[in-house]
Amino acid sequence: MVQRPPLAERLLILGPAGDLQALIETPQSADGSPEAPVRAFGVVCHPHPQYGGTMDNKVVYTVARAFQQCGAPAIRFNYRGVGSSTGRYDEGRGETADALAVIDYGRKRWPQATLWLGGFSFGGAVAVRAAGTAGPERLVLVAPAVTRLDVSTEPAPACPWLVVQGDADDMVPTDQVLAWAHALRPPPAIALLPGAGHFFHGRINELRDAVLAFMAQAGSA
Repeated sequence: MVQRPPLAERLLILGPAGDLQALIETPQSADGSPEAPVRAFGVVCHPHPQYGGTMDNKVVYTVARAFQQCGAPAIRFNYRGVGSSTGRYDEGRGETADALAVIDYGRKRWPQATLWLGGFSFGGAVAVRAAGTAGPERLVLVAPAVTRLDVSTEPAPACPWLVVQGDADDMVPTDQVLAWAHALRPPPAIALLPGAGHFFHGRINELRDAVLAFMAQAGSA
């Protein structure tokens, strides 16, 4: 089948602090029409807004494209105060509420679809916080900043989940991320990329392949 670029839709989603800037990219079939029906949709949370994190981050883009390659429309969005989103930084609390608002939008738009939730760095910790309420079918965390945004009281994800981590991460201590992940039940699938840093420079294709392999395995389980 011919692979075509996804259909892009830019929009504003109403969040708890006002409008949230968002981008929905929907897979196309060979004839250019959207794939149907939608059985799952993805939401991907971006890195820390006070350190340049936006929905256009290359890791966020890569996770979203992996979801699309698996047949799901994917929503990337800017937290409050980022880009044209209304509001200002709220230390993870408001950002989690923003993620839940985007998920709620997706569920209203595709009421029969399940949720695939992802996040990178700070966005990984936001996704963990949101997962307990949102109940995703699958969860993908890339270098989750669980040492910087407290998730100690969050329940273990109740779905198949993946942690992708570089063992040369200079921002999120790899040993602490893995210790956190191994302590939870059910434990995640773990893709440890030797020599990869926090932003996966030069390793983005390996990151994508790890997400695709996990999605394929979770889909066949």
